[in-house]
Amino acid sequence: MGRHFFLTTAIDYPNSRPHIGTAFEKIGADVQARYRRMEGYEVFFLMGNDENTIKVARRAAELGQPVQAYCDDMARQFREVWSALDISLDDFIQTSEPRHHTGCRAFIQKVFDAGHIYKSSYEGWYCDGCEAFKTEKELDERKCCPAHQTPAVRRSEDCYYFALSKFRERLLEFYEAHPDFIQPESRRNEVLQLVKAELLDVNITRSGQDWGIKVPFDERYTIYVWFDALLNYITAAGYGTDMERFNRLWPADLHVIGKDITRFHCALWPAMCMAAGIEPPRKVFGHGFVFLKTETGEAVKISKSLGNAVEPMDLITRFSPEALRYYFMRECPFPGDGEFAWQRFAEVYNSDLANNLGNLFSRVVGLLGKNFPGDVPGTAGRTPTLPPGNSTRAQIIDRYRELVENLQYNQALGSLWADVLVPANQHAEKTAPWSLVKKDPPAAALVLHDLVEALRVASILLKPFLPRLSERIYRSFNFKLPWESVSTKAAQESECCENALMVLAELEAGKVKPLLPRIEIDKS
Repeated sequence: MGRHFFLTTAIDYPNSRPHIGTAFEKIGADVQARYRRMEGYEVFFLMGNDENTIKVARRAAELGQPVQAYCDDMARQFREVWSALDISLDDFIQTSEPRHHTGCRAFIQKVFDAGHIYKSSYEGWYCDGCEAFKTEKELDERKCCPAHQTPAVRRSEDCYYFALSKFRERLLEFYEAHPDFIQPESRRNEVLQLVKAELLDVNITRSGQDWGIKVPFDERYTIYVWFDALLNYITAAGYGTDMERFNRLWPADLHVIGKDITRFHCALWPAMCMAAGIEPPRKVFGHGFVFLKTETGEAVKISKSLGNAVEPMDLITRFSPEALRYYFMRECPFPGDGEFAWQRFAEVYNSDLANNLGNLFSRVVGLLGKNFPGDVPGTAGRTPTLPPGNSTRAQIIDRYRELVENLQYNQALGSLWADVLVPANQHAEKTAPWSLVKKDPPAAALVLHDLVEALRVASILLKPFLPRLSERIYRSFNFKLPWESVSTKAAQESECCENALMVLAELEAGKVKPLLPRIEIDKS
């Protein structure tokens, strides 16, 4: 190892359970974490819950629970969902934890001592759902927040401000020096316009609240949710509690967040880092939203507050985590917006997984297990080739790496199918090894040798996306390289182990258990 990769997602409000829009973000981040590990990085993958909020305290009160007990139970429920989805997180921070409180108080004190925080009063339009003040431009003609469709309220209070406006020029210089800091490019343009046109000082405290983190230099106030929440990225790394560890891990290599909170992460957050004398993160990626396609064909945003959330556990229980992971990474462009529709979910799953990948696997394993249970004639020492397609092996791997590293997941999967699996299926149909094996077993064995190579390469490239399924495919054959050690480098090189075609998958009456059975969905 030696190369570090520090990756985070946005932390979530635990006022209700996660929905598939939230899961979209976590799956996308997990693909990156698994890919980086596969490439030899020492990954620190951080997730968590944003607990020091009014809405969380209010929800706990509605249920008659102590706030901390409520937060701990919701953290358990969130982690249960992420585990079921095979999210390979390394740490899960709750902002109610002592390590976060300690780090936050140390950070805000440092910024105050540096002269970047001052006391004043504020009056403006406040959205309770966002827990943020809004400008007139950010509200509709009814003075409603577009995200929550609830009226903003006029609010006035004494508070402490972070002097964000002082950092305009430093931020613009930072963006210029680090052109890849904000991704995709469309988000970068939005942030640049915001910083150039309207970078206002930020209210960072609330008064009269018991739940939250007390401001160390004036304990009548608690730290406002965004100034608190953003700090989870450094407090989990050890800021304020283990500075040696923090200095080893920081800066974060990648923040994966929703496009609606890009301005907080790309303007406020790097300015906060500058104010405290620490390096800003290296990259922020603002992914798109998942919209729910209704029976009328209308696409509506999935939202807890709008009451149309679909729970990931519903899909996992009915189908599988692999089905959910594949659909979102293949059908929904991670940098842009995607749609979830039950019928489309079934179509994509059945076409790509059950039919294309699943049938190829079943055919190859079944033919090998039934006809070549021991040595496979003519394959010893032979270097297999991928079935003929439009790209060379080197082109396939290079394209895959570039697309995954740029979080273009739907294109990476599309390329894998087009360059490896579709040609493999076409080659199988053309050569018909199920018929060839009856009249020319050695010729059929050579065809199967190449088809197994396609499955080997596909399983390696699917490892970050479908961890369970890809491992099952790989371990079905006697490949020489252990599954734990495979990387894209292994996919670049042909597998020529003498016993590679020995089938290790369990067969029943010469047939392999379906890799992923077809699914049917009633109209819903």
